[in-house]
Amino acid sequence: MATLATQPESRVSSQAVRFPEHAIAARVGTSFKHEHLPAILDDDSYTGFFEVHAENYMGAGGRPHHALTRIRSDYPVSLHGVCMSIGGPQPLDKLHLGRFKALIERYEPALVSEHLAWSTHDTTYFNDLLPLPYTQATLSRVADHLDEVQEAIGRPILLENPSTYLIFNESTMSETDFIRALVRRTGCGLLLDVNNVFVSAANLGFSALDYLADYPLNHVGEIHLAGHAEQQDDEGALLLIDSHDGPVADAVWKLFGIVISQCGPVPSLVEWDSAIPEWPILKAEALAAQAVLDRHARSTLPGKVHGAA
Repeated sequence: MATLATQPESRVSSQAVRFPEHAIAARVGTSFKHEHLPAILDDDSYTGFFEVHAENYMGAGGRPHHALTRIRSDYPVSLHGVCMSIGGPQPLDKLHLGRFKALIERYEPALVSEHLAWSTHDTTYFNDLLPLPYTQATLSRVADHLDEVQEAIGRPILLENPSTYLIFNESTMSETDFIRALVRRTGCGLLLDVNNVFVSAANLGFSALDYLADYPLNHVGEIHLAGHAEQQDDEGALLLIDSHDGPVADAVWKLFGIVISQCGPVPSLVEWDSAIPEWPILKAEALAAQAVLDRHARSTLPGKVHGAA
């Protein structure tokens, strides 16, 4: 989830200035928060990258773009879409897609991603990432939307697995089968959110390890880590919420290590979008993830996910 801060301008301007290229393989990034900008600019030791939510930069200019331009001059950027509504039943918003494309042209991000979810109904945008049934009809619609996005931006997009809180009776395939079919049909890449896997497994009562064993890990181009919150449902049972408001949980760190042992040092990102800490705390989470990547960098072998969460 993300708190949107869409600017009032109706278009995004492009710029002729080209940003420097930065290596991103085997790096760990963090969410970019404007309150951290002075600390980041004073930090000569950070070697990661930054993720920004596309919808927060869809105005033509102003302070958000000034800050992002400063960051992009020194670091790689991952552009993460929140409201494309790729899983929605209606056609994609052409204006929104155009703004998304303009941001890619403007900032030349190393990674571009969106969600396997929907967030629109008619002209209403919901500040949420809503689930969808996994059926052949849904598969065809999502594949068409992915094709449209990728053709517009001229590059493959990474699709993120959702955090889920319910199962549709209409579903005729598993989430991993659905994602695998999308990769085959569209050529998209995948953004594996390990926290989402853990949250969904806890809420729906399946094994996170079994999910990862069936997930097409060879198509993962980025990994997300985040904190989650514990609540209770109406019957008093544990309910996990993908809240992005705290440190990564120990169980999620363990799953991350298992995934990296299979994938190798894939670019990874720590998301922290509310109850935002001081920069050193967020940076420490990134350094912990970087240590996992570094540990597995020389010992990566493809194979079946195994271990115990």
